[in-house]
Amino acid sequence: MTLFRQIYSLLSILFLILIISISYFQFYETKSFLTQQMRSDLNNTSTSLGLMLVPELEAGNAEQVKALINTLFEGGYYQQITLTWLVEGEQETWNSPLEIKEVPNWFIALDLFPSIAQETTITSGWTQLAELEIIAHPGLGYNELWQNMSHLFITVLILFILALIIARLSLSWLLKPLNELSTYAKNIANRQFDPKIELPKTTELKEVVQAFNSMSAQLKKVFTSLDDEISALRRINLIDDISGLPNRQYLVSRLNSWLSESSSGTLFMIKMDWLADIHSQHGYQVRDQTIQLFSKEIQQQLNGIAPSVISRIAAYEFSFLVTDIERDLINKYLQTLIRTINQEISKAGLTANEKFAIGIAQRNGQMSISDILGQADNALQTALNEHKIFHWYESHEQTLFTQVQWRENLITAIDNKSFKFRLQPIHKINTHEVHNKELFCQLSIDNTLIPAGQFMPYIEQLSLGAVLDKCLLETLLDKQLMTLNEEPIVINLTHQSLNDTDFHLWLNTFLKNAKWEHNVIFDIPEAAVYNNFDTCRALCNIIKNNGAHFGIDHFGRQFGSMSYLQKLRPHYVKLDQSFTVNDDNQHNIELRRALVNIAAELNIDVIATGIQNKEQLTYFNSLTIQYYMGFISPPTDVVF
Repeated sequence: MTLFRQIYSLLSILFLILIISISYFQFYETKSFLTQQMRSDLNNTSTSLGLMLVPELEAGNAEQVKALINTLFEGGYYQQITLTWLVEGEQETWNSPLEIKEVPNWFIALDLFPSIAQETTITSGWTQLAELEIIAHPGLGYNELWQNMSHLFITVLILFILALIIARLSLSWLLKPLNELSTYAKNIANRQFDPKIELPKTTELKEVVQAFNSMSAQLKKVFTSLDDEISALRRINLIDDISGLPNRQYLVSRLNSWLSESSSGTLFMIKMDWLADIHSQHGYQVRDQTIQLFSKEIQQQLNGIAPSVISRIAAYEFSFLVTDIERDLINKYLQTLIRTINQEISKAGLTANEKFAIGIAQRNGQMSISDILGQADNALQTALNEHKIFHWYESHEQTLFTQVQWRENLITAIDNKSFKFRLQPIHKINTHEVHNKELFCQLSIDNTLIPAGQFMPYIEQLSLGAVLDKCLLETLLDKQLMTLNEEPIVINLTHQSLNDTDFHLWLNTFLKNAKWEHNVIFDIPEAAVYNNFDTCRALCNIIKNNGAHFGIDHFGRQFGSMSYLQKLRPHYVKLDQSFTVNDDNQHNIELRRALVNIAAELNIDVIATGIQNKEQLTYFNSLTIQYYMGFISPPTDVVF
């Protein structure tokens, strides 16, 4: 029970006890007064009637005696009058039934008034003429007592209701600072550091509010320091000091993660010898300034075309990793890159289209880091040897389908719901129990199972992501996979679905009708959060409002603040595979630990991904990581 209800109940009970006490006292006093009044009235009546009857009794006029008593009996509240003639020994009795109008029978049945009787001997001198007994009728007492108590009850009830209303309003106003403080405390417990709350006028609460404001400020500093620590470690370990771009180490880790995903893309490697000419002519300071200006300009020009990872991997070499875009857009990216380089060369007073070369390698199927780097380097060397501006590495691997065939086959497979599913378990790191399972799908095209790694790049290129996700979710509902599986299922949404507001509306309706609630979890890639935070937050709210959960995939891959964790409050984060490699680089170890700690500070579970063997798993036991997944426990086929 809340403090408001406790105080409100206590005040109500105390006021009720006070009212009952006053009512009881009033009831007792009124009853005593009416009883005394009836006794006094009966005594006066008995004396008066006795004096009136003396002459008639002496004269032996019985009829006149009866007439006097009848007149008195009919005009007063008397239950019974008994007259006994002592001379003749005769007795006459007058009775009135116990009926009282406007007074309920249950109230009369309480027998509140005792029987009041008065006996008198009528005498004349020393001669006793008759015995007179009068019993009072309690009707007057009951009637007066009922009327008084009825009025009192109505008055008390009105006062009680008014008191409750006033008490409620007063308590709400008095306890408003406490309610705000309670909400503030809950937000602090959830690591939501809101602005300071205003100090209340109540002295006792003022000190408590000051303490909470101070505690919130300190916790916010802790979180900010962790965020700053991550930024500092990234700058030290993953950022090139001169250009401000990611370095070779980051590129390698990024390539490792990219090649482990179902994705497509192109890697550009550029060697710019014109920077060496600037160095020899003007010194390293001018060269470094030129590199800084070039880095800013190239990011500004290229990021508007497609998101990419631009790195400085050597003194005069840069790399550009562009993912999930079509060939036409890659060509536009390439032309913009060449134009921007020539502009910078011209600004330096050198000849355009000279002293630089570009090698281009496109991802095809399953490739390793050495494969993609080797192809890009071969293309670069070919461009240098042949004095060309760029050279595109020609892969001799035969493509499965042309782009037109891919569109036709994918649309047909999606319409026919030709899905085959696989589930990869996510284990608890301490007990190794299965906590949930991640869903992977394959498409059956021409009786051939095509893994996601092959068809997903074309899904993104052909803008079929939302269509695929809708069909996939409907298939899961039809086949009742969520209800048949004991553990929750993790589903990865395509990039198109994440940014498609129409899909958001559809998903909201679908989840309400499906009633999966806690059986489904959605993975949101960290890149989508940074690229379009508002859209991702809207999607996350839809997921939470329908009782489902969501997590952040590739956690730690992007450069930027971790403050989005406070705003989104994901159920878990999946540590990017670049951090699961067990290396001896101290900066990498510290960065990995800082990422895990910042999630732990927000009570967010951490999942280590890409675990291949027990040696890796043993290392993560020392960190505050709750779950792990990888080919240490490979995915298995789902059989319906």
